Amino acid sequence: MNRSNEKTRFSKPSCGDLLFILALVFFIAPAAALWANPTASISIKDRVEIDEAEVLLGQIAAIEGADARFNQRLKDIMITKAPLPGDTHQIDLSLVQKRLKQHQINLAAVIVEAPPQIIIARSHVEIQKEEIEKIVSEFIIQQIPRDNKTLRIKEIQVPAGIILPKGRITYRVTAPRNRQLMGRCPLSVHFSINGNTEKKIWVTAVLEVLGPVVVTRKPLGRYRPIAADDIEVQTMDLANLPANVLSDPEAAIGKRTKRAIGARMPLRADNIELPPLVKRGDFVTIIAESENLKITTLGQVKKRGRMGERIPVVNLDSKKVLHALVVDANTVKVDF
Repeated sequence: MNRSNEKTRFSKPSCGDLLFILALVFFIAPAAALWANPTASISIKDRVEIDEAEVLLGQIAAIEGADARFNQRLKDIMITKAPLPGDTHQIDLSLVQKRLKQHQINLAAVIVEAPPQIIIARSHVEIQKEEIEKIVSEFIIQQIPRDNKTLRIKEIQVPAGIILPKGRITYRVTAPRNRQLMGRCPLSVHFSINGNTEKKIWVTAVLEVLGPVVVTRKPLGRYRPIAADDIEVQTMDLANLPANVLSDPEAAIGKRTKRAIGARMPLRADNIELPPLVKRGDFVTIIAESENLKITTLGQVKKRGRMGERIPVVNLDSKKVLHALVVDANTVKVDF
């Protein structure tokens, strides 16, 4: 029996076959990919109020879909920075679509409904000027020592109220270092939200501090010994006076003026001094002593001196110059 060689023949694809293949590539395959990916609907509100500094998609839109993880991914997309507290900001759908693309979201997988303009407002709390004045007043009162002085707050200059983001508000008032709270005092007020410093403002407090001041009752010449009837105590505003004015008359009685002082003038510590007990040429007793021994000799003063000052004194026996401590008008003491 003769066997003929059979060959398998393949016919060329027709135009219909090619069209069918192209349909698979361009239509059916993308549809299959779409069915394989999650889908969601995004309904954007026309106006929202935001507490935080960033605006997330989940804050401005209602998002629904079967895949919870995909929904959360959409909600966490940052759309824009929030406006300042109390301000508003407008965005539109194009910005939302841009952010979706940046986060690799296939726009064909979501249905977005949005108004022409989306208004975003930042929530806020307003601190009134009167409340800031109260904060500063309480701080000042706590800083004044409880002594014989009387504090009066004449004025607290606050530029205006302030606007802060919503949250847990705390504040802190600070004063310049090494400066007494009197007269015109600049103070800073720091406001924090949830523990983070948000705003600092400067205010000026005008303070009157009333206290006793020793003043002269009549003009006193230079080197004039001060007696009790030469001075009196008046209540004055210490903010307008030097820090070293005297408040106790006992600190002045028995001393003398270093220069001429007019009537009704406050006495300062640097304007008075102890009168000298000894002067150049005076003869004094020089004492040198220890626990078991005391030596005395005669000396002559080389320079005037006040009580407690060390001055040069000549030992008349040895002719040596000693530096002695003035004890009184007749006695000086040297180290043994």
